[in-house]
Amino acid sequence: MTMSLAQDPRALAELELGSPPEDEHSPRLRRPRREGLLRGLLSNGKAVAGLVILVVFVLIALLAPVLAPGDPTLIQGLGAQPPSAEHLLGTTAKGQDVLALNIWGARSSLFVGFTVGILSTLVGLLVGLASAYLGKSVDNLLSLVTNVFLLLPGLPLLVILAAFLPPGITTVIIVLVITGWAGSARVLRSQALSIRGKDFVAAAQVTGESSLRIMFREMLPNMASIVMSTLLACVIFGIGAQAGLEFLGLGDISTVSWGTNLYWASNDGALLTGSWWVFVPPGVSIALVAFALALVNYGVDETTNPRLRRPRRRVSPFAPTPVVADVDGTGSTGEEAAR
Repeated sequence: MTMSLAQDPRALAELELGSPPEDEHSPRLRRPRREGLLRGLLSNGKAVAGLVILVVFVLIALLAPVLAPGDPTLIQGLGAQPPSAEHLLGTTAKGQDVLALNIWGARSSLFVGFTVGILSTLVGLLVGLASAYLGKSVDNLLSLVTNVFLLLPGLPLLVILAAFLPPGITTVIIVLVITGWAGSARVLRSQALSIRGKDFVAAAQVTGESSLRIMFREMLPNMASIVMSTLLACVIFGIGAQAGLEFLGLGDISTVSWGTNLYWASNDGALLTGSWWVFVPPGVSIALVAFALALVNYGVDETTNPRLRRPRRRVSPFAPTPVVADVDGTGSTGEEAAR
């Protein structure tokens, strides 16, 4: 009894591909697995460099009581002393150790930055998913609210809210989340709208899945890369905006952070007196953390966007194809043997 090509998948595959199909149980020939986001980041040089810098700053913040025990605001010596063996980064005009202030300042700045980034991304994600999935009326309402917050001038709104609310880290976080969620919501809404029209979303609707399950179990996993990029951008915004508010004296100047260190350096006239060691360390710390987050963001883009991936090796079109002898009887030659 003969069998047609349509009934014999192996014969059809051999006719179309020119070789027999791979056996799924074969130990040598396996289908390539899709690399996860974390694995792709760890294989990206930019992302690894950014993660290393971030880990160093996080460890410094967590180990602040060990690295600089005691109250960092206490007077440790003479004022406005340059870096020395006793004080590695010198002292402020009041006699406080600059290194201790920056070590303890990392705690507040990183905590506020990552908290603002997570909350802003969460609000933007909820608004974006609801706007893209729940219909035209909800989309129009949420888009109107988002556009209003996008049109409001950011810095004046930050100044007004910070001036009238009670000072403290909680106030700074609330103010930055209120002024920072709209941009992430707009980006995430666009991505959610593109996923909203996919076949798997329609299939989930047909099977009777709830709206929340479709949004968070079907749509959200396909937005992982854009969500992570948005999160990193919001963290950069949170760290920089907190430093800007505290530099203007609108934050809680009784706390120790990189922003308050810059505020007191400005008040004490460090720039006028040439005490560069007072204002350079907090500025460099903010720049390094922002640079590290930007590197991780670039790594996410290169990992998730095939157009940005660099080939692992360059092959000349005129180079001969390497041929390896078939010693194991599998018929693998050239590129297959190299794998």
